[in-house]
Amino acid sequence: MHTGKQLSTEIDATVPTAARMYDYYLGGKDNYAADRAAVGELDKVVPSTRRLALNNRRFLQRVVRTLTQEYGIRQYLDHGSGLPTQDNVHQVAQRIDPTSHVVYVDNDPMVLVHGRALLEQDERTVVIQADMRETDEIFGHPETRRLIDFSEPVCVLFNSVFHCIPDHDTDGPLALARRVRERLAPGSFLVMCQLVSEDPEVRAFVTDFMNQATQGHWGRVRRQKDVESYFEGLEILEPGLVEVSTWRPDTEVAPRQLTQEWIEFGGVGRIPR
Repeated sequence: MHTGKQLSTEIDATVPTAARMYDYYLGGKDNYAADRAAVGELDKVVPSTRRLALNNRRFLQRVVRTLTQEYGIRQYLDHGSGLPTQDNVHQVAQRIDPTSHVVYVDNDPMVLVHGRALLEQDERTVVIQADMRETDEIFGHPETRRLIDFSEPVCVLFNSVFHCIPDHDTDGPLALARRVRERLAPGSFLVMCQLVSEDPEVRAFVTDFMNQATQGHWGRVRRQKDVESYFEGLEILEPGLVEVSTWRPDTEVAPRQLTQEWIEFGGVGRIPR
């Protein structure tokens, strides 16, 4: 499937992006005044968002550590990876096994610039610019083919990104999850989570706000049952599909999502052998 989208290589500092807003929530410096202003407005309605972003990042790190250490995964394809922070996927995986390979995918030109600078000396990790819905382009990219052997188990990450794309029969989250799954070997893993709310007012406000702020470059807040549909036919790892701060926490006193106006919901599914 090809959407025919032309990705921009120009950075527009006046239009917020989800990647730069997320960077700001995580304490990063790769964001602009427009991103910080959008965060301020969002926090007025959903004040738990900074904690949610931090907990989501910790979930990602725990998942990668678990899959590398306990399940022997050495290949990762990270869709919508966002701006580099501390303890990225390749750092977590390579700390356990330095031979681990990681391909990051993002459509934000700033991610490409910063990612390539960070990974200049790392031949086992690369960042490519692509729309996460461009499955053919991503799987066929020379760098993906160089680093990922799809005849062997791989972990494909859609971590906190499905809310960034709208529903569509051919490239909405459900269709995308199914299309990617068809290309993976048995024993591979899909990590999927997104922003959900059971409050219709929160769903409507955040969806409208983010689409206006990003000039239509967003999808929508969904419900838990929507995320559950992404995992149909997969073996779901314990503890199941959950609010992500409760997915195999490091300790009993690990930070939790304290408020529920919206949450990051999802988990890890394995393709049956």
